[in-house]
Order: sequence, then structure tokens, then C-alpha cells
Amino acid sequence: MVVAERGGRPTTADMQGREFDRLLALGHLDILDTPRDDGLDRVVRLIRQVFAIDIGIVSLVDAHRQWYKACSGLSFEEVPREDTFCRYVITSEEPLIVNDATKDPRFSRHPAVTGAEHIRFYAGVPLKTKDGHTVGTVCAIDRAPRHFADTDLAILSELAGVAMDRIDLLRSAATDGLTGALTRRAFRDEADKLISLAVRHQHDLSCIVLDVDHFKRVNDTHGHAAGDEVLKAVATICQVNLRASDLFGRLGGEEFAIMLPHVDAKGALAAAEKLRAAIAAQTIHGDFGQLAVTASFGTAALSPKSRDIGTLLAQADAAMYLAKAAGRNRCVDWCSLDAGYQTGPRERVLKAGTILYGDRHSRIDCTIRSLGADGAAVTVSNSSGIPPELVLIVAGDGLETKCRVVARDRQNLELAFG
Repeated sequence: MVVAERGGRPTTADMQGREFDRLLALGHLDILDTPRDDGLDRVVRLIRQVFAIDIGIVSLVDAHRQWYKACSGLSFEEVPREDTFCRYVITSEEPLIVNDATKDPRFSRHPAVTGAEHIRFYAGVPLKTKDGHTVGTVCAIDRAPRHFADTDLAILSELAGVAMDRIDLLRSAATDGLTGALTRRAFRDEADKLISLAVRHQHDLSCIVLDVDHFKRVNDTHGHAAGDEVLKAVATICQVNLRASDLFGRLGGEEFAIMLPHVDAKGALAAAEKLRAAIAAQTIHGDFGQLAVTASFGTAALSPKSRDIGTLLAQADAAMYLAKAAGRNRCVDWCSLDAGYQTGPRERVLKAGTILYGDRHSRIDCTIRSLGADGAAVTVSNSSGIPPELVLIVAGDGLETKCRVVARDRQNLELAFG
């Protein structure tokens, strides 16, 4: 229940609490950065056909960006949250209709309106969970002004319900349709069982996270069909070189994870190196010609401080980003990191954060992906320009701390506190 100020306006604390709950619900869906889905692709194509418009979108909105789970009519996959029309839908939790953006003072100077995209009409409705949390939007967008009747809004709202039903259904899927790997949720569920067995019987267990290098460049240069072939080839190489007892899952677009029962830290690094070399040696053939790709690997082993899948994945993920920062196409073991940087348990979370730098004059919103007592992994829209030292604020936790950037790529920062 929202407690409002006099006059009915929610307080800042109320807004922060509602955003915390919203992100918690989004985190429970575990849908961000997952692969494309044919069912949701049909929904956005249907939006375009039913309303005879240019663009249809099903999106999820985290703390710093709007990410397109399905999109027809636009080429990019995400935009900063502060730059979107949809942020008004997320804040109000109500539909928004903009008949002509050039005549709306909120949007008349927006780059999507004044620039090459030439957006004029926007209709967005909340994408709500069964518990009523607005985790994203479903949008109908056009490059010409138009009227949207009440019946049109009702149809778009029904399509949002269809999209949410599809997302709920995806949560129960066990296998990724493109690569044959376990889905992220299925991988985590099975990994939890392996960890319980390893702890109970006191045997070794290790985790590998790998990410295809420069994958966006493959999609941008050769198209998504080529990207799909790359992912299938990488998955096949991994599956061929793993044991039947190993667990192999697709965490996101180009990110995979592996659980290795009865394998210690040294063995995990050796297994990662074997996979790295096999991927680098493979030539991928298709209508696009020939492609060679590489991958970066991070490894982490079960220990008294890392006895859950969240911590293991966060540690392996952090090591993987250090591999990318060191030049890509290499393997980094969490245990080999500088002792001053090693952290204890990490919780995989989805929280709103703020980065301050330049004597606190510059501010960037971020999404916290994992958090521990000594460090965090955060995602931003663009990491260029962020200095090696900064201040991280997690308002929902009452946390404000100085940090140094240990590793980074285009959108991700690995931070050490202190």
C-alpha cells in the first residue's frame, strides 16, 4: 500500500519502496537478457498488423534501461531508461497514449522524435505480473500521428496479457530451443542439486562461465542468422567436450555456464582452457561465409564461502569479465585474483544503484547484478567515461561506498569496495 503525501503524491520513500518491489519481481522472473522467443516475436508482429503501425515492442525495464525482449520495426535491443517514453508507464503503472509527440512537451524535443527514427505516435501499456508488479511495457509505435480508440487500447492491453502469459510459460522451459542447452532457470535448479550433493558428500565442484567475444559485432556485421549459427557451434563444441555428468546451460544471449562435479579449481581452469582452444580453432560456415570466434572464460570452485549457485556464478562471472578486460580469448580463475580483491559470498540480485564521479558532479543510473560485502557487479548503458574510482549508492540498502573498477566492458563494471 502506498502512503501518500498531503495532496495524494507519493513520497520519495514510497517511490523507492515500490521500485524495490518491482525490481524484485522482475528478478524473480529471471527473464532479462534471455534469448529471443518465437512466441513473443509473434506478439510484436501481431501488434504491427492489427494496428497497421511501424513498430511493436515487448520490453522489460530494469533500473537503468529498457530491454526489448521482442521488437519488430527497430534494429536496436535496448535504450537507457531515462531516454524512453515507457518510463512514464513504469512510474504511473498506467497506459500512456501520445497521439502526436511533436505536440507533447514531454517528447517534442526527444531525439527519437527529432532524429532519424521520426517517432510520432506512441501507445504503451504496463506489462504486469500476476501480483500486479509492472515489470515492463508492451508498445505500439508509429512514425505518423494517429488516433488510438478505447477499443485499440483494450486490444493492446489484452496483448500485454498474452505476452505476460508467454513469459510465465517460458519460466517452465527446461531447454533452450536454439542450442539445446539448459535454460537459465533449469540450469540454476539443477546446479542447486549438484551443490547440495557436493556439500553433503564433501566432494569438489566447480563452475565455468563463458561469453562469446565481440558477439554484437557478429550480429551487426553478418546478421542474426549468423549469430545463431555461432551460438549453436559454440554450444556444440562445449557439449562434445564435456562429460555426461557435467551441467551445461545458456544464461543469456551469448553467455553460457557449466557445472563440473568432482572437479577442483585447477581442474576447472584446465577444462576451460580446453574449451577455449576448441572454440578458437573452429571455423563456422554458413550463407554468410566463414567465421572464426573466440570466448572468454571465468572459473570458480566450491568453498566454505561459496556454497550456493548465486555466489559461484557471480564469482565465475567476475573472473570472466577480468578475462575480457585482459584482452579476451583467455581463462581466469577466481582463486587466482589479487588477494586484495577477492570477496566472500556474492548474492545475485537486481537492484537500483547510482554511480557518482567527478567530485559527485556526474551521476549515472545502474543496475546491481551481484552484491557482496566487498564488491559488486553493475551494468550501465555505456561504461565509457566512467573513471577508475567512483562512489556507488544502493539507496534501497542504505549503502554508499567508494569503489575502484577492477574490470569493465561496454556495459558491465566489476567493482571492489574501499
